[in-house]
Amino acid sequence: MLSVENIDLSYGASQALRGVSMTAEQGKVTCVLGRNGVGKTSLLRAISGRHGIAAGKVMWQGQDVSKLRPDARAQLGVATVPQGREVFPLLTVRENLETGFSLLPRSARTIPDAVFELFPVLAEMMNRRGGDLSGGQQQQLAIGRAMVTNPRLLLLDEPTEGIQPSIIKDIGRAIRFLREQGKIAIVLVEQFFEFACELADSYAVMDRGRIVLAGAAGDVDEAEVRRWMTV
Repeated sequence: MLSVENIDLSYGASQALRGVSMTAEQGKVTCVLGRNGVGKTSLLRAISGRHGIAAGKVMWQGQDVSKLRPDARAQLGVATVPQGREVFPLLTVRENLETGFSLLPRSARTIPDAVFELFPVLAEMMNRRGGDLSGGQQQQLAIGRAMVTNPRLLLLDEPTEGIQPSIIKDIGRAIRFLREQGKIAIVLVEQFFEFACELADSYAVMDRGRIVLAGAAGDVDEAEVRRWMTV
């Protein structure tokens, strides 16, 4: 289980996170919601180790990982699909997927069949460069690359941003598939409430660097969630 405990994070004099606490359980999707600029991406950066925290703890499977570098957290099963996707534009689709091999023993360095079952277009474009793919295809590639690493914690930063509806459905199907395996804790940052609502087991709603509303999906009032996303 992931447990974020009362963390603060700052960029110079600007404090992005203030006493944030949340949890994410394996086999469940925790949706982090909120308007632009309220700290959602900063929270994922704190969890993944891309930005150090000033106070609090990030606990993963009972271990304090707060001071570990991103690569060390990745070795513990933490994978990130960042906002903007960050595929390697000059590498082929195959080469982009194989970048995940660095975290695996040689015997496990294969691309899971599930990647191509969920995203058939990747199998069709294995020799195309990442930079030649559409935005939606790049998003599929970024999720597939994360799947290659055999993650136990998957952090998704607004995977539906700027994506056409048909590919949004593919991404939703992939998230459901990963949840149903029961082995992965998923933290999904979203602004598209309808998409989050279909997937969320629990919510954490942010405003001005804090969690202002949290709870199981069935216990959180939808109108209240929407209010925090629109004001």
